[in-house]
Amino acid sequence: MPANRRFRRVVRIGPVQVGTYYDGRGREKHAAVCTAPRCGFSVDYDSRAAAELAARTHRCRVR
Repeated sequence: MPANRRFRRVVRIGPVQVGTYYDGRGREKHAAVCTAPRCGFSVDYDSRAAAELAARTHRCRVR
């Protein structure tokens, strides 16, 4: 997950963690990050539903 952020409502969906944070402008954002070694999947969304959907459908290419 992005550095120097305070995450709340962190959940784990498979190897992906989804967390909510406030960006530098005070807007609520949602991050989905894969914790598998060498995967590199990380994306930010404006809606929690979109981040959770990305987590559920993510498939690591690294095996």
